Amino acid sequence: MSSMITTVEEWEASVADLWDRFNSLHHDEGIAAMQELADTCPANDGRAAFELAGMYDSTGMEAEACREYERALELGLDEARHAQLAVQYGSTLRNLGRLDEAIAVLSAAPTHESTGSAPRIMLALALHSAGRKDEALRVAIEAQIEALPQYQRSMRNYAAALTAPTTSDTPARR
Repeated sequence: MSSMITTVEEWEASVADLWDRFNSLHHDEGIAAMQELADTCPANDGRAAFELAGMYDSTGMEAEACREYERALELGLDEARHAQLAVQYGSTLRNLGRLDEAIAVLSAAPTHESTGSAPRIMLALALHSAGRKDEALRVAIEAQIEALPQYQRSMRNYAAALTAPTTSDTPARR
């Protein structure tokens, strides 16, 4: 099927179809199919590497996914894929125990409607994994504040208090 692809739109449709069938495929089949699609991608940017990375990631091959995510970044991505890559790559780095790198990627993640608050939530998970519990909780709360119909100011203040430095002049709260 992918040997007949001549346009980026056809390639994108084939990728979407493969992801739709993902749960019905053995992971080797999914990887082989995505590798074939990546090899035939008519675009010169990082979208093929990004999709291949996602397939590796989805099949538990994090080291291979990291290499492809890095290649996708080198080749360049559109805004939506760049934002999605930050979430996926940050998650992969976290799973590999590369917490400082995960935190750096997720802290710098671009905002895009396709990811919503996912980059901040994944950042909270990475911070939690790194033992930075108060900071993780603060980021998780702040990621959801805009979705609240009310209490936004209070939640911002509570979240900020989680990581605010304490001074000797400030009485301890019980």
